Amino acid sequence: MKKEKSNINIRPVPYEIWGSDIDPAAVAQMDDACSLPVAVRGALMPDAHKGYGLPIGGVLAVDNAVIPYAVGVDIACRMKMSILDIPYKEYEKSEENHERFKIALEVETLFGVGKQFLQPKMHRVMDEDWSFCSVTKGLKDKAWKQLGTSGSGNHFAEFGRLVLKKDELGLAKGEYLAFLTHSGSRGAGASVASHYSSIAKHLHPELSKGLNNLAWLDMQKSEGQEYWMAMELMGRYSSGNHEIIHQAVLQNIGAESLLTLENHHNFAWKEQFDGREVIVHRKGATPALRGVIGIIPGSMASPGFVVKGLGNEKALNSAAHGAGRRMSRNAAIKQFEWSDLNNLLIKNGVTLISAGLDEIPMAYKNIEQVMEQQKDLIEIIARFDPKLVKMAPSDSRSRSKRGGRGKNRGKKGRHRRKK
Repeated sequence: MKKEKSNINIRPVPYEIWGSDIDPAAVAQMDDACSLPVAVRGALMPDAHKGYGLPIGGVLAVDNAVIPYAVGVDIACRMKMSILDIPYKEYEKSEENHERFKIALEVETLFGVGKQFLQPKMHRVMDEDWSFCSVTKGLKDKAWKQLGTSGSGNHFAEFGRLVLKKDELGLAKGEYLAFLTHSGSRGAGASVASHYSSIAKHLHPELSKGLNNLAWLDMQKSEGQEYWMAMELMGRYSSGNHEIIHQAVLQNIGAESLLTLENHHNFAWKEQFDGREVIVHRKGATPALRGVIGIIPGSMASPGFVVKGLGNEKALNSAAHGAGRRMSRNAAIKQFEWSDLNNLLIKNGVTLISAGLDEIPMAYKNIEQVMEQQKDLIEIIARFDPKLVKMAPSDSRSRSKRGGRGKNRGKKGRHRRKK
C-alpha cells in the first residue's frame, strides 16, 4: 500500500501489533501516527481497522499534546453494565418477561443520528459550567435535548446472560441477568471533535494532506487546555447518558442493580510511561491497567466479556474495545440479506428489536479469536451473551424528534426468539 509521505522527517517511535488479519490501512495510519514529532510510543489492538487520523484500535502516547482525531469523533464513547437482581432463569422461562423487557427498551431508549427528546431529561452534568468556551456554550441546548439518547452504528442497549467464572467483583460465581449499553457523547461530542481538529490543522500547516487528521494541540497553550476541558466534559456527559438510560429501563422493569460496571474509550488520559507523564490516546481501545475492570462487547449475536487488565506496558496498558469490523458498512449491506441476519439470530436465541443490516455480525471479526489474541493484555472474568437487542433502525439517519414514548420505527428483524 502506497502512503502519502509526510514532510516531517524523523525516526518513527516504536509500536507493537496484537492479533492477525489487521487492516493494512490501519497499520499505515499507525505508521503515520508514530512519525509525529510529539509521539512517544504506540500500540495497535487486535480489533484495529481504518479510522480518521488514528486507526480504530490505535493507542498513542504523546508528549505534552493532545490530538482531537486520535481521541475520536464520538468522544468518551463507553460501555455500561448493570447486573440485575432478577435471576436469568426467571427471565429465560417467562414469555411475559420477554415482552415486558422489550417494551421497556422500546419506551425508554431512543437511537439514531439527531434523535432527541421533546422534553429534556435531567442530570447533574447539565448543571456544570458549559460556558468556559464558545463551542460547549453553543452546544448545551442541543446536548440537553439529546441527553439519555444513543447514536447510530454499533451503539446498542441489550439484555443478556452473564456467566461469572468465579467469585469475583463481590458476586458469587454463576449465571446472572445483565443490562448492557454502548453509546457516547452524541452530536455535542462530534461538534467538539470537529471544531478543535480544525484548529489543530490550522496550527500545523506543515502536515501533508495525508497526515493533517493527526494535527495536535499543545497542552501548554490555551487551545490544548480548552480542548482538554471540553473532552472531559463530554466524558461526564456520555456517562450521564448511560446513567439515565439504566435508571429508566431498570425502573420500568422493576429491577435493582446488584453491581454496575463502566468504562470508556475514545479518550485521552494523563499517565506515567518510562518515568514521565505522557498523554495516552485510546481510540477504540479499552483501558487495561493492572486490576482495572473493563467490558469488551462482541456483536448483536456474539458474546461480550467482562475483563480485568493485566497492565501490559508494551500495549500502553490497553486492550481491544470489541471485535472490530472486517468489512465496511456499505460492503456488508451489499453482501448480506436480512434473511442472513434473521437466521443467525434465531440460531443464537437472540431477539432483535431494531438494527441496520450494516451491523450484521458477519461484518465483524470473530470476537473469541480477538480475545485469544490479547491474553497477555486482559484476563476474562465473565462472559455476556446478548438475548434481547435494540440498535438504531436502518432509517435512523433521518432526523426526527419525539418524546420518550412510542415505538422506534425502522427496519426490524422479522423473527422470534428460539424456544
